[in-house]
Amino acid sequence: TMLNSGDISQHSIPITHAQSLQVDSVQRWMEDLRHMTEVECMCVLQAKPIGVEEDSQQGELIVASGVGAGDHVARNNLQTLLRRALVVSTELGKMFQRLEKGRWQRVHSTAVRANCHVRSLVHEYSAARSTPPEMQKYEKSLLGKCMELTNITERCLHTDDEFFLKSMREAIHEILTDVSDSFSNMIDMALANEIRVLIKQIESSDSLHTIGSAISNLLSLTQDGPQLCSIIAKEGAVVALFKICRQDRFRDLYAHALRTVASICCVEEGINQLDKVDGILCLADILTDESSVEAARAEAAAVVAQITSPHHTSTQHLASFLESMHDIVTALIKLCESASCGEVFLLASAALANITFFDSMACEILLQLNAVHILLQACKDRQRVDTPYSKDQVVTILANLSVLEQCASEVLQEQGSLLLLLLGEKPSSSSPSEGAACERVQQKAAVTLARLSRDADVAQTAIQLKAVPRLIELCRSPTERNNSDSVLVACLAALRRLAAGCPDSIEAADHQQLIKPRLVDSFLLCSNMEESFV
Repeated sequence: TMLNSGDISQHSIPITHAQSLQVDSVQRWMEDLRHMTEVECMCVLQAKPIGVEEDSQQGELIVASGVGAGDHVARNNLQTLLRRALVVSTELGKMFQRLEKGRWQRVHSTAVRANCHVRSLVHEYSAARSTPPEMQKYEKSLLGKCMELTNITERCLHTDDEFFLKSMREAIHEILTDVSDSFSNMIDMALANEIRVLIKQIESSDSLHTIGSAISNLLSLTQDGPQLCSIIAKEGAVVALFKICRQDRFRDLYAHALRTVASICCVEEGINQLDKVDGILCLADILTDESSVEAARAEAAAVVAQITSPHHTSTQHLASFLESMHDIVTALIKLCESASCGEVFLLASAALANITFFDSMACEILLQLNAVHILLQACKDRQRVDTPYSKDQVVTILANLSVLEQCASEVLQEQGSLLLLLLGEKPSSSSPSEGAACERVQQKAAVTLARLSRDADVAQTAIQLKAVPRLIELCRSPTERNNSDSVLVACLAALRRLAAGCPDSIEAADHQQLIKPRLVDSFLLCSNMEESFV
């Protein structure tokens, strides 16, 4: 059975540093208001640039009240750019919808608003920073198309000629598509320009504060999705961040820089850049350096987890990873053993889980390092393993280790009772992601049990620990397995493995329904089973 340990992306694993991105909703609304212009006023002003205070040495915009110099200006430019871009994208999306419905009055009013927002964005950005030449041609073309869109939609208000409106709809749709494409290209160029400014700060400054602030801004940008991560990677951010991680004088920034690298490496371009600068060697050095603080080693583990995720289609970078695998695996299992909190354990165990998928040598190394004992002991420590997400990583490692014959004796030494407890994993809240994590824990625990039960001693121990009743319960009760088909299949397979070695352990009725038929027939029987609440 092919298991999937899952990505280490922010959306699937709750990590505490993501909480810093949360902003009070009222505060966010008030900030957004500054970027929402009054259409009538903007039409009168023809979207002229906002004035600049003559006494301002920094050349800051009046609209950016309360913004300081340097890194604060850079942060404000990025936030303003992203928010304006969101507003324009929303208006363009509304235009497409209203155009399809033929609501011409609203199509025109939306075109006017979009035109004003685009002009405001262009002028504000030009006033805040010198516009690169390649951007200027996009700006000029975009402004022209926006004006054309406003004019042509106005013409549609003064006629009821269906033939004319139909031809106009096609023309407007074509112009609107051009506007959307041009706007997207211009925003990408503007963001790339801002990113280059941040990278230059990282590369040229000696100030910990300046570099740290630039890294924070990059990290914030990575949270806006893979498209921005690709731009950041292409502009050389990964190279600049690893330069920081190779200099002892910036040791205090290692964790911050590596956290940003992990976020950028959610895209292939980020991983390619990491490979080109021998980033894996740098990660191995930080992980194996006993003088490195735990936070830096944890973030290095996060990068390893990201680049070894089974979700990545490219595996070219894994060739260089194999050279350092023994050192990295050794350091990661030590980090699991010494982790001071659940987040550190989660990052280290997720990296190990991913590594065990692509090379059996990693599994052999882990067995030599007494990993079964370390991981099962960690599951008893609420300070380290405190969520189903961490248990998911542990049981993934055990499932992949269980392919090796010598793993059975390791589990027997630990008596295997904890593995059976994982079959009983249940969510502590109504969170869908937590429920899904519990399903994965149950499924992989059953898969591990089935694989280990090739060994007669393990099968006998599992039966003594009452594994059979729990497996039957998971098969017969859809709510116990959260209606998961994958859990059902894994439990049926485990039951059949135990029944093969110890047929007397299963009652006749259960044998008749769950063991004797073809697997697919037992599956259909259990998946259609209605629970009785009488």
